[in-house]
Amino acid sequence: MKKFTFLRSIFMTTALAAGALALSSCEDKASGPTGTYAENAVLISNEGSFTASNASVSYYNRNTGAVENNIFSKENDPQVLGDVLQSIAVHNDRAYMVMNNSKKVVVANVNTFKAEGEISGLEMPRYFAALNNQKAYVTEWVTYSGNGRIAVVDLNTLTVTKTIEVGVNPEKLVISGGKLYVANIGGSTISVINTATDAVETSIAVTRGPNSLVVDRNNVLWVASSNSKAYNADWTISEELSQPGALAKINTSTNTVTGTFNFTRNAPSPSNLTTNANKDKVLFVYDNKVYQQDIAATTLNATPFINRGASYPARSFNGFGIDPSNGYIYAGKAPNYTSDGWVVRYNTTGAVVDSFRVGIAPNGFVFR
Repeated sequence: MKKFTFLRSIFMTTALAAGALALSSCEDKASGPTGTYAENAVLISNEGSFTASNASVSYYNRNTGAVENNIFSKENDPQVLGDVLQSIAVHNDRAYMVMNNSKKVVVANVNTFKAEGEISGLEMPRYFAALNNQKAYVTEWVTYSGNGRIAVVDLNTLTVTKTIEVGVNPEKLVISGGKLYVANIGGSTISVINTATDAVETSIAVTRGPNSLVVDRNNVLWVASSNSKAYNADWTISEELSQPGALAKINTSTNTVTGTFNFTRNAPSPSNLTTNANKDKVLFVYDNKVYQQDIAATTLNATPFINRGASYPARSFNGFGIDPSNGYIYAGKAPNYTSDGWVVRYNTTGAVVDSFRVGIAPNGFVFR
């Protein structure tokens, strides 16, 4: 009898544990994000053709490999996304799609892609960064040649509450240590804004044409600059008349440049600067190749991490990103600005994994 009671006790304990596990799994699943585009999502922003209003967003499922294009249009028909999707950013349960030529940011639920509103009144907007649940920033060129500005956005009302004048053609931006760093691609400065006061504290001189910037694990700010570019009659860049680009390292405590890595060739220049998951390496595109630079290195790495076998001026990657979950590299390829492009995936050794078709001119990635 004692043996039977003991076995029954084990059976009941096991059953209760299994039931609790099942209930916990159901609760975890129910408490997680739900929606058509919530699972293992990689979102791809497709720029589209200028003035054509055919920008789009693609969804890639890491687990299944399924690709779905034009997800915003599908979920919001007959509403279209707009003219030139410059970039996409995600904060909490919202996707913010910066529409450069439509002069707005389109906001959608990131899991369902149902439209939730717009941030309007912008002039040539480029990139978006959220500070917290209440406030975000958007870079605005305003004009092609004069100073640009930063729009301060109330995320609850989706309205611009203030604008901050910065340098010429403010492009990408990053938030670190209570400061907003803005790359003014039309000039030679990084604007530094205090996020508590929304005022410019200083500007940091760098090589002309800063196009992208990231913060590494030591809170060092890295900046990729294109330098001065001269163009031929067919709009290709002149190797003879242009100047070499550079990478700069900036101490964010003192806002001073602590090192500059100068490239040797005039026409190609570093771009699409990003970090790996550990933030101990920075990666960038240069001369149609991808290079990986250790943050402690004192010289430029001369060996390509990804070598496509083509040199400048062959068309380079239009978009570039690293999946923090597995280190895979996603590169957007645009044969032109009128036909659909491709995304090519590379593993952590730089070998091609696969590729898939997306919209026109894929230029950015969000990994969820």
